[in-house]
Amino acid sequence: MGGSPVSESEKRKRTGLLPSVRCHPDDERAVREKAADCGMSVGQFMLSAALGRRTRSHVDDHILNELRLLGGQQKELFRQGGGALQPEYAKLLAEITQAITRLGS
Repeated sequence: MGGSPVSESEKRKRTGLLPSVRCHPDDERAVREKAADCGMSVGQFMLSAALGRRTRSHVDDHILNELRLLGGQQKELFRQGGGALQPEYAKLLAEITQAITRLGS
């Protein structure tokens, strides 16, 4: 029964243990979000990031383009409104921009 050979990376056992990392709650939240965006556990994400490996988000490029389109439309509505609801528009545009940045990195 000649199944596929086991690669060297599959033979390696994960026996090392890294210590916990203390951080500010905002940093913890950001790391957890980025790990989730990449479909990784926090530990996998931090190890990959520390070793310089790719941690690209699994978010489809189509979704990012849709967010960009929505941001552009929102910006145009802001301009047409002549500054009415300025704080609300500014906050929404900032949130869209942050989402694009977070998901696209």
